[in-house]
Amino acid sequence: MKKLILIALAFVSVQAFAQNKEKKELKEAKKAKIDMRHDMSAEDMATISTKKMTLALDLSDQQQVQVKKLMLEQAETLKAKRDKREKMGKEKGDKKIAKEQRVKILNEKLDHQIEMKKKMKSILTSEQYEKWEKMQSRRHHKMKGKAKKKSKH
Repeated sequence: MKKLILIALAFVSVQAFAQNKEKKELKEAKKAKIDMRHDMSAEDMATISTKKMTLALDLSDQQQVQVKKLMLEQAETLKAKRDKREKMGKEKGDKKIAKEQRVKILNEKLDHQIEMKKKMKSILTSEQYEKWEKMQSRRHHKMKGKAKKKSKH
């Protein structure tokens, strides 16, 4: 009986160590992916997003050019905002931003999303636009899920 308990205990211990190693590897892989995105130029980011959209939505050559231009604008804006946020973070330390500033940032973000939607609607056909909307919706829900997981830990 003692041997059986010792074997079970050893098995549980080995399993726990294996899970910790897997979690650590996943975290490192995610961090590497994020670092890779930070190192990309706006042009590279725009090219990759355009190619992904071309594959998903079967864009024509003219649509690809228009989408790439739009994605380049968006990538440049996001890079500038990220740099500004990092600079502010270094200056302020861990201080939280004021409520008014959070509201302002959220309003700007939503305005940008509305503008993006209008531009995409003018570029894509109605079928492509519906598919793009579904893609955006899935992406939004996926990001929400990640935010919930992050807040739990």
